[in-house]
Amino acid sequence: VSTNELNDDTPPSFRNGVKAFMEKRSGSEIDDKDKQIMDKAARDLEIAMPEPGLKVGATAPDFLLINAFGEKVKLSERLKEGPVVLTFYRGAWCPFCNIELNVLQRSLPLFKEYNASLIAVTPQQPDKSKEQLENVEYTFEVLSDLDDSVMKLYNLYFEVSQELHELYKKRFSFDITDYNGKNRLGLPVPGTFVIDQDGIIKAAYAKTDYRKRMEPEEIIKALKVIHGSESRGENN
Repeated sequence: VSTNELNDDTPPSFRNGVKAFMEKRSGSEIDDKDKQIMDKAARDLEIAMPEPGLKVGATAPDFLLINAFGEKVKLSERLKEGPVVLTFYRGAWCPFCNIELNVLQRSLPLFKEYNASLIAVTPQQPDKSKEQLENVEYTFEVLSDLDDSVMKLYNLYFEVSQELHELYKKRFSFDITDYNGKNRLGLPVPGTFVIDQDGIIKAAYAKTDYRKRMEPEEIIKALKVIHGSESRGENN
């Protein structure tokens, strides 16, 4: 999905990516009954999780997960190399997630100016992540949270209702368990955390509305603050 034309130092925009996607989107509209089910699920989630995600100033929980190729990746080890942008997404089936990952991939050169790396965490099985990586050119780590523990640590985990799950299967011919594994209906509220090398969350964004994500511009602002703090520390 094309997001926007940009200069080398201008971060791409998630909002622009969504706008382009919606303009090109085609297909039948959902009926009123299905819309009511989806709207109710959205309201219930917002009530159940009014403030999802860990907050700025919290210590980012360490974790060890496998990537799409079965290799183990540990957050604390990556933090030794520089700040980490940690993002949680629902799965390769989610178009809004794919727009976000596309925008983050295009932002990597700007992140690397601050020696930062990007890690994406998803509940989907590693083979699904591998398929995703074969279809696109993502150069960051995509890790699978197969027991939902990391999503829970970051206060993002919820379970799709059976009613919504059945709607997805009936209306969209889509089964979450085809991606997550048998009986696994858990997803993360999409969230992004910018973590400094001390393991402290310096910026955080998580919304139950899956159409909203942290913009690269905001990520870069946080990385600039981290970089400035590190520079002052070295000079003292």
